[in-house]
Amino acid sequence: MSARPATAAVSSPAVESAAVESADPCCAAPLPVLGRDVTVPLVTGGEVTYAALDYAASAPALQRVWDDVAAYAPYYGSVHRGAGYLSQLSTDLFENSRTTVAEFLDCRPGDQIVFTRSTTDSLNLLAQTLPADCQVFVFETEHHASLLPWRDARVTYLNAPRTPEQAVETLERALADRDPYGPALVCVTGASNVTGELWPVRELAAAAHAHGARIVLDAAQLAPHHPVSVRELDVDWIAFSGHKLYAPFGSGVLAGRADWLQEAEPYLAGGGASKKVARRSDGGVDVEWHTTAARHEAGSPNVIGVYSIASACKALTEAGFDALVERERHLIAKVREGLAGVPAVRVLSLFGDDAPRVGVISFVVDGWNSSHFAAALSAEYGIGVRDGLFCAHPLVRTLLGSDPQDPGECGAPEAEPGERSLNAIRVSFGAGTPDEHVDRFVRAVRELVADGAKWQYRTEAGRCVPAV
Repeated sequence: MSARPATAAVSSPAVESAAVESADPCCAAPLPVLGRDVTVPLVTGGEVTYAALDYAASAPALQRVWDDVAAYAPYYGSVHRGAGYLSQLSTDLFENSRTTVAEFLDCRPGDQIVFTRSTTDSLNLLAQTLPADCQVFVFETEHHASLLPWRDARVTYLNAPRTPEQAVETLERALADRDPYGPALVCVTGASNVTGELWPVRELAAAAHAHGARIVLDAAQLAPHHPVSVRELDVDWIAFSGHKLYAPFGSGVLAGRADWLQEAEPYLAGGGASKKVARRSDGGVDVEWHTTAARHEAGSPNVIGVYSIASACKALTEAGFDALVERERHLIAKVREGLAGVPAVRVLSLFGDDAPRVGVISFVVDGWNSSHFAAALSAEYGIGVRDGLFCAHPLVRTLLGSDPQDPGECGAPEAEPGERSLNAIRVSFGAGTPDEHVDRFVRAVRELVADGAKWQYRTEAGRCVPAV
């Protein structure tokens, strides 16, 4: 295995086959993912193939990614720290992965790609680089990863808009009214992790720049479903996570303008971030920090995590986003049409039924505790969904029409089966989802609403579970 083949994702027959089938979007095949043949037990007896419909939390790893990582694993070595062959190969792979991600995001010359642990880590890193007196503008609709990192800045929280146009108007008014007029940053999602709705990123970026502000895009839910171009969207930074992009846990990306990153103190102090360290005559230490992405990548990097992101970027690009998007629209239509046929179901939305969206749909069911409903989907049908507030508490409370001060947690609240709870159910899917999983989900919703659960459930540690 030479250094060059290791740094370029190895050809995968499974992905190539899926890409060929994708030539006709109506017949596009789901991409092979790990766990697609896993079976799980049902409380009513027997086993069934697990339907993973919680992609918005963590998408299953692509088989292509796993194969690429397995091919590299025997050659694992330290990065930027060794003269040996394996260290040099790993360094080459690590830095070529940076190039792959830059190409995937269509970055501008001079943009930096910083590897992090996750979207949350990326946005916390950016928060540490803000200039003094920077004001941050963020909608209440954001995931907590982009709602909460700005603790040391002056933050203006904007109310949830009800149309894309209202989002732009709300931002423009807030930016025009800011005082004093100084550095400002807008943080916005590309696709909601609650409703799946696409946000008008390009228009928001234009509004931000017209008022002298910069903008960072939380692309955690957008990048796995749609092509994302830094140039076309004209955003200053993009953040996303590997574990939502069909790569294993523990890796993320912050990509974009270099100046704030170069001017700020390193996110972490240590080896790798430091270019030169020397003792002073007074006994202290002088440090010269790197001005490259290494400035914020102290410590031994997650080489396998970084390579897995690069592999996923290549796999999605080779499969063809046009075909992936069309297939996902087909699945979205199936779910929405199926839920629309159940009067007890209310789908949550900010922008309305016609808003473009990715494969993320949240809903509530009249007469059901959402935790109870999700537990029944799992225990009786082998379907994995998410229930709760989805780490977007203000947004879900707004969509449910509750008081912002009402209690609620990311997990299931303390409510017995049948009791009303302040949470919702989320079904999410993507490039690896077969039609059967979606069909089973729709059928299960109809049966549970019409006939009720077949099993008894109880609350244990705040979560609804089958009674045994």
